[in-house]
Amino acid sequence: MTLLSVDDLAMQYGSSQALFGVSFDVAPGEVVALMGRNGMGKTTTIHAICRMVPAMSGAITFDGQDLLRLPSFRAARLGLGLVPEGRRCFAPLTVEENLIASARPGHWDLARIARLFPRLEERRDQKAASLSGGEQQMLAIARALMTNPRLLLLDEATEGLAPVVRQEIWAAIATLKRDSGLAIVVVDKALKELNKIADRAVIIARGQSVWTGRPADLTADLADRYLGV
Repeated sequence: MTLLSVDDLAMQYGSSQALFGVSFDVAPGEVVALMGRNGMGKTTTIHAICRMVPAMSGAITFDGQDLLRLPSFRAARLGLGLVPEGRRCFAPLTVEENLIASARPGHWDLARIARLFPRLEERRDQKAASLSGGEQQMLAIARALMTNPRLLLLDEATEGLAPVVRQEIWAAIATLKRDSGLAIVVVDKALKELNKIADRAVIIARGQSVWTGRPADLTADLADRYLGV
């Protein structure tokens, strides 16, 4: 069974084409990593799935429904939970207010968020602007979970964070994989960590999907060709 299907997706910003043919799928409960160098189209692909940018051609379906026919808010209501690059928490609101603002009925509530991220429970009355970068990233993930999605999209969830905080984030993602049954798409470059949690990886280069397989099967030559600096 396929939950999300992206088929030969192409899109452009103005006169500049950004995607030339991205294809992959995600099954329920599966973790799929989108990998590649900076500027290759990973974030653009996430934005297209969430209907934040229009597609030129191709297809995106979620649970059999054509996402390209929907505005972004209706796509989100189908069960897409986005953790955007740069976090984008509501700075003037407290941690609890950020979570309540996005809440929809379902499995995830304040109590479950507190168990996943105890640090947020400790800071529930603090404004988001006063949190560290790592705490803001935890809040961004928690806020997406409070929408009770069926597919969680994590765009560079560990970028720019201290090593100890990155490990906390990876541990939380591993817990979600093990206990929640969520399908997850994660954009990241950390091959060591992705090897532990991702069922499959898709490499995007110059706006095209060029390799799909298990992270453990990614050879050194391929990693150097598509992921190296």
